[in-house]
Amino acid sequence: MSTNPENRLKDSASPYLRSAAHQPIDWYEWGPAAFDRAKAEDKPMLLDIGAVWCHWCHVIDRESYENPAIAKIISDNFIAVKVDRDERPDVDSRYQSAISSISGQGGWPLTGFLLPDGRPFFGGTYFPPEDQMGRPGFRRVLLAVAESYRSKRPELERAANSLADAVAQAEVFTGARGDFDPAVIDTQIASVTQLFDIKNGGFGRAPKFPHASAMDLVLDRFQQTGEKHLRAMAESTLEKMARGGVYDQLAGGFHRYSVDERWLVPHFEKMSYDNSELLRNYLHGWQVTQNPLFRQTAEGIVAWVNEVLSDQENGGFYASQDADYSLDDDGDYFTWTLDELRAALGPDEAPIMELYYDVEAQGEMHHNPAKNVLWIARDPADIASQFGLEESAVSATIAAAKIKMLAARLPRPTPYVDKTMYVSWNAMFVSAYLDAARVLDGVVAEASRRFALKTLDRLLKEVWGETRGFAHRVGGPALDGSLDDQVFGVLALLDAYEATLESRYFDAAKKTMDLAMARYGDSEGGGFFDRPGDAAPMGGLDVRRKPFQDSPTPGANSIAAIALIRLHAFTGDDLYRLAAQKTLEAFAGIAPQYGLFAATYGLAATLFAHHPLQIVVTGPADNWVAQSLELAAHRVFRFGKAVLRVTPGTDLQHLAGALKETLPHLPADQPLALACAGQTCLPPASDAAQLIALLENGAATPA
Repeated sequence: MSTNPENRLKDSASPYLRSAAHQPIDWYEWGPAAFDRAKAEDKPMLLDIGAVWCHWCHVIDRESYENPAIAKIISDNFIAVKVDRDERPDVDSRYQSAISSISGQGGWPLTGFLLPDGRPFFGGTYFPPEDQMGRPGFRRVLLAVAESYRSKRPELERAANSLADAVAQAEVFTGARGDFDPAVIDTQIASVTQLFDIKNGGFGRAPKFPHASAMDLVLDRFQQTGEKHLRAMAESTLEKMARGGVYDQLAGGFHRYSVDERWLVPHFEKMSYDNSELLRNYLHGWQVTQNPLFRQTAEGIVAWVNEVLSDQENGGFYASQDADYSLDDDGDYFTWTLDELRAALGPDEAPIMELYYDVEAQGEMHHNPAKNVLWIARDPADIASQFGLEESAVSATIAAAKIKMLAARLPRPTPYVDKTMYVSWNAMFVSAYLDAARVLDGVVAEASRRFALKTLDRLLKEVWGETRGFAHRVGGPALDGSLDDQVFGVLALLDAYEATLESRYFDAAKKTMDLAMARYGDSEGGGFFDRPGDAAPMGGLDVRRKPFQDSPTPGANSIAAIALIRLHAFTGDDLYRLAAQKTLEAFAGIAPQYGLFAATYGLAATLFAHHPLQIVVTGPADNWVAQSLELAAHRVFRFGKAVLRVTPGTDLQHLAGALKETLPHLPADQPLALACAGQTCLPPASDAAQLIALLENGAATPA
């Protein structure tokens, strides 16, 4: 237990910053006080950017920032600033860009050295305390940087100036404009296909990250063209991930990424933004393939989030769960020795689960070779054949054993859950839960709908304003919202409107988008900046930045374009379609080369080229034909599709285009389904099979 007096981080709203409150360093949070002191004392700044879920951030804390000798070097020579990347993505994104251009490395912890005005001149990621494995030790780096600041100041100034200019050019995508060309979708599909791992699913080599937008792009393209290799790509990827160790086989939910190509051994932290987007992938995969594993996986994500990553009483989704409960373990909570498995199960269950999850005396974890990551190695039919049992009996044993193993895991020391609620990530989960309410049925669907709307209502009440839109965080000191908070918020509000037809959600969506266009939009070059024009200065790296790449969440400019296209479909206001076009044009010159890593742009391009599909189902609320038509409308996956359930007397003031012209001629008291896109409608359908056939065969190019 540290005997150091607590530093000023003890009062931070960020759990990551509070975790450093005992360190013998005079840490500052990001803000004017740190810059003022650096200028007054003419000292360089040490910038540490990390996150509460980041294993190596805690390692550098323990090895270096808690080391009294290293802490003294920092105190004597630097003004130290610690930043939570989840709390301040605007700071993180800019310094990631700068430091990676210096060192060729990005990620967390990010270690930057800045001039007193905030301009970076050197940096890297993790430094060991002393020289090792080809990495310079942090002690030596600190002393060398301090000496350079004293003796080579003009060189550092020149380096900082050129670096700031380079980052400014890169971040606003100078020269990226071009005419919008729907052929970009073909280029992106080709990029995704080229990077597809035929053997293991997913894209590229180890480490393997999920690419949720690419999955949706592939699935939507398959729905339009029927190209079987696209379905095979999506199905293989979703199946390998769901069966792998990257998925928590006992409690549900996905870990952040896999260190190997086979999805077996993950980095064990679980992030809100991964699980919301993967939930949607598995729902859409279920719609397209009817593969029961995809539905089970989606329901598993919901079950885990409801249990661990949400405030069920008040509404709201938490930010993350750590990989580890201490620095001395590496996924120990989630992994199993053979003895642990046998102790949790009966003698008739253990042999079956050893085969099912590939649990052996020698596991996959390097730090503790006896530890096994659970992954589905064999199907019940194979195990049944090996033991001479009925497949149904093996399946029943597996189901019962999973419950016992989860119960045995729960008393273990549990990785920390960061209960901070960030608005953009909450909005993403609101949309995902409303998707679950549409695609699933029964208790899960209804509970998902209720919780999504409860969460959204909380966001509107606590962190939304008429003049600034959404803030960034629920609770704690106010944090200005980012572009992500606004545009993901707009999509959540539109999804809620489609689910309820309550005009308050639509009105808030329109107001938020209008504010985003006014405060974040680039009226000359098109697209949106990540911070509003009236945001407080950020120091020496105060560049205007247009977020485009899907990293780690869908690119905010592409999301903005999707929101604008959907708003145009409802309102018919060409202002929104023109803004969407200008946003797409702002990146048209570079989108093809980003390929897989800007797949959200491909989704926006698809929606812009074809217009969102809108389906109105009419008929009395209790009419079983109308109910079956509504279920059928939800059954078919099409990206950006809206299903509106209209009963006699429903206010349809927000409809535009062909729907607005056609609906008045349809009797609202009769069960019918009408699908339109832009100015074109398909023939009305009066039974579910007819509607599904129309949507699957006739809705590819209705516009």
